[in-house]
Amino acid sequence: TSTYSSPAKSLGDPGITPLSPSHIAKDSDADDAVEQLFLVVVAIDFGTTSSGYAYSFTKEPECIHVMRRWEGGDPGVSNQKTPTTILLTPERKFHSFGYAARDFYHDLDPTESKHWLYFEKFKMKLHTTSNLTMETDLTAANGKKVKALEIFAYALQFFKEQALKELSDQGGSDFENTEVRWVITVPAIWKQPAKQFMRQAAYKAGMASPENPEQLIIALEPEAASIYCRKLRLHQMIELSSRAPVNGYSPSDTIGTGFTQAKEHIRRNRQSRTFMVENVIGEIWSELEEGSDRYIVVDSGGGTVDITVHQIRLPEGHLKELYKATGGPYGSLGVDYEFEKLLCKIFGEDFIEQFKIKRPAAWVDLMIAFESRKRAAAPDRTNPLNITLPFSFIDYYKKFRGHSVEHALRKSNVDFVKWSSQGMLRMSPDAMNALFKPTIDQIIQHLSDVFDKPEVTNVKFLFLVGGFAESPLLQQAVQSAFGSRCRVIIPQDVGLTILKGAVLFGLDPAVIKVRRSPLTYGVGVLNRFVEGKHPPEKLLIKDGTRWCTDVFDKFISADQSVALGETVTRSYTPAKPSQLVIVINIYSSEQDNVSFITETGVKKCGTLRLDLTGTDASVPNRREIKTLMQFGDTEIKAMAIDVATSKSVKVGIDFLNY
Repeated sequence: TSTYSSPAKSLGDPGITPLSPSHIAKDSDADDAVEQLFLVVVAIDFGTTSSGYAYSFTKEPECIHVMRRWEGGDPGVSNQKTPTTILLTPERKFHSFGYAARDFYHDLDPTESKHWLYFEKFKMKLHTTSNLTMETDLTAANGKKVKALEIFAYALQFFKEQALKELSDQGGSDFENTEVRWVITVPAIWKQPAKQFMRQAAYKAGMASPENPEQLIIALEPEAASIYCRKLRLHQMIELSSRAPVNGYSPSDTIGTGFTQAKEHIRRNRQSRTFMVENVIGEIWSELEEGSDRYIVVDSGGGTVDITVHQIRLPEGHLKELYKATGGPYGSLGVDYEFEKLLCKIFGEDFIEQFKIKRPAAWVDLMIAFESRKRAAAPDRTNPLNITLPFSFIDYYKKFRGHSVEHALRKSNVDFVKWSSQGMLRMSPDAMNALFKPTIDQIIQHLSDVFDKPEVTNVKFLFLVGGFAESPLLQQAVQSAFGSRCRVIIPQDVGLTILKGAVLFGLDPAVIKVRRSPLTYGVGVLNRFVEGKHPPEKLLIKDGTRWCTDVFDKFISADQSVALGETVTRSYTPAKPSQLVIVINIYSSEQDNVSFITETGVKKCGTLRLDLTGTDASVPNRREIKTLMQFGDTEIKAMAIDVATSKSVKVGIDFLNY
């Protein structure tokens, strides 16, 4: 952790001190941004494993169009989205994205492919890097490093171009970027730097600009899901519970067949790619009582699981977040990782490591084969699952070890994985289920912790959304753990829930009314030194006045409710009346009660520098400096105003550059 030296001592300026009494004014109408008119809202669900976009024209908001079908596609995986994979040429220029990137990379000769830069599942890096900056690197499959910001910008630019092209083709005339409001979804549990990073990447991709930030909304994935779930009608979801038949299916077959029939129904409607959203609150919501009933959204994707607790505020059906988003890296990638561990156990870690480096394309193939079998895993499955091993795996293993793959399986004593004569790994259903267990156990454990929180009572529904929610194993685990406490509900096209909710959010960003602040924010100030209350090492004597330095003056605490657009105001005065340059440093912390800016975990995230030189000297001896912080979607803006002269300065809170 970084410790800042006392601002008063280091900057040679006496700093600021709160005007007593410290008051908070809430100006709801303070400089409301003029609403810009966009013709269309395009939402991008930039996922760990797969991504996609959807859009809606502002003049017909009840129609949500999901992007065109992608060329490519895998057996056993229904695709409305494309894999989040990107390929750069050996000269580090963008080449392709999605299936196109994967297939091109796959078809390259091994001697050539080692010069190309192929990235997959790179979004997790933003979650796992603790000190993310604009300079953070990503590592390609061949081990070379590229700036993460460039990769994210290339990916977003690809989606931007695809979407604009589709819109232009549809409308028959060129669509301009200025006519589009973009929405990008991110996990709610991401830290602020990662959310800001996404916005910077979008600016680099040309979707919006720092001068026009309103054109881009960063939406939180579970919030988007929540907005969509609100609109659900009974025929658009499947309830995993034994209370009543849903859609006319009896409970016992809901998990298996209900889902299959629902999928059939979606597949039939898939050709249209347009989803109608009725402008009502769905039937299910009419059962929620205002103020007392809560619902939990569990968004389980490829990389992370995000859990949020909401309640609905009628009559307009606004959402209120009740408990700050929690979760962790428990996405379906965990299952892939267990499969990789299993392969290491059978064939040796040294071989798997070498194989990934020497035959990266064949490794990608093997994981694609595993993906389609992973989707066939179900609680009641009895027949084995076969995974085809690429020829080069069998071949390379023989070269590497001097004996056959079959031999390795025989002597590995992993008894539930056999070799089938057709050149496949044959896994028993139990073996497959064992790969899911660690990840699913973590999700259930985390959910239990959330249910035990005092704020989380009266939960009526649990919505299971995100790509991983399609897994019958996860569905069954959630149902058996929590089915007695609430109704477990899955929207039919569960993999597209977030995408559609994000479009709805872009059409009406005001629908989310109250969020929980993820951090405590405040500014560094000087207070009059009080013997016995303040630590002696914080004493600073200036012009005969005894000050306590490094005091953290709180604006808002972690987990406090913040209405979107709400402004919190504090008034300060320069500790030395003649001072003309006033520097206000803004700090954040994950802790609730912070007293000093030097405490562990307190980070500087903004500076307001108000220069009052040249202003009229006849200023009152106690100059009032008003400081405002406005809490926006994922942006926080701060402003300082000199009340006497109306001189002001603004700054956006910045987590990447300090």
